[in-house]
Amino acid sequence: MNKSLMTLFILCSLLVSCNLNSNRNKNMEQKIKIETTLGDVVIKLYNETPLHRDNFLKLIKDKTYEGTLFHRVIQDFMIQAGDPDSKDAPKGKMLGVGDVGYTIPAEFVYPQLFHKKGALSAARQGDQVNPKKESSGCQFYIVTGTVFTEDSLLEMEQQKNEMKINKAFEKLAKAHMKEIYKLRKAQDEEGLFDLQEKLVEEAEIEAAKEPDFQFTPEQIEAYTTVGGTPHLDEDYTVFGEVLEGLDVVDKIQRASTDRNDRPNEDIKILKMSIID
Repeated sequence: MNKSLMTLFILCSLLVSCNLNSNRNKNMEQKIKIETTLGDVVIKLYNETPLHRDNFLKLIKDKTYEGTLFHRVIQDFMIQAGDPDSKDAPKGKMLGVGDVGYTIPAEFVYPQLFHKKGALSAARQGDQVNPKKESSGCQFYIVTGTVFTEDSLLEMEQQKNEMKINKAFEKLAKAHMKEIYKLRKAQDEEGLFDLQEKLVEEAEIEAAKEPDFQFTPEQIEAYTTVGGTPHLDEDYTVFGEVLEGLDVVDKIQRASTDRNDRPNEDIKILKMSIID
C-alpha cells in the first residue's frame, strides 16, 4: 500500500471511530449524584425526556440545588425538593412555591416511563391553573409509593375506563349548558332526565372510540413488587430513576414532619454533581 492510500485509510478509520463514539455518547444516559445530610443517591436521567434532562443538568451546573431542602416528605408516597426558597429557611416557614421563573412542557413517555418506586419526576402546579401539566422549572420528587396487589391494579384500570365516560359526559354537558339551564328554569324534570340519558349514550359511544386503559406487564411487575404511585402516571413527567441509594430515599421518607409535611429536622442537599 502506498503512503497516500495508507494515510487515507487511517483518516477514514479515525472518522468511523469518532462517529461510533459520538453515537455511543448520544445513547448514554447521564448519571448524577445527590449528596444529602442523610447519604448519597445516584440517579440516571432519561434521554426520552430531553427538555427535563437538559434543564436538570443546567441547574446542577449552576449549583441551584446546593443548600436546598427536602421540604415535603410523605411516607409511602414521595420525597420532594428543589425549592430555591428553602435555602436557610427558618423553622416553620411554608415552603413549596419557590421557582426559577419558568416551566417546562410536559414530556409524557407513557407507558414506558412510569411512577415506580425510585422514579424521578417533576413537580408542578395543579390542573386548574396549569391545564397543560407543565412542570416546575426546578422542583422535583422521588417516588417511594406502596406495593399494590394485582386485584387493586385491576380495580384501578376499571376506574380509569369509567373516567373516560365521565369526561366525555362532562364535555357534552358543557356543550348543552344553555339547554340544561333552560330546562332547569322551566323545572322540566322529565326533559332534564331525557337529555341526561341521551348524553350518557353519546358519552359511552365517544368513550368506546378510545382503547381501554390497561397496565403493561412491566408496570404490573413493578407496582406489585417494589411499588410506586400509579395514580400519578400521565399527570406528572417522569424523567429519571434511582440507581443507587434507595435506602437513603427510604431514610428520608421516614423522617418525622410537621403539619405541612416538612421534616422537623432539616434534610439538606449538600451537593449535586454530574457523573462523567
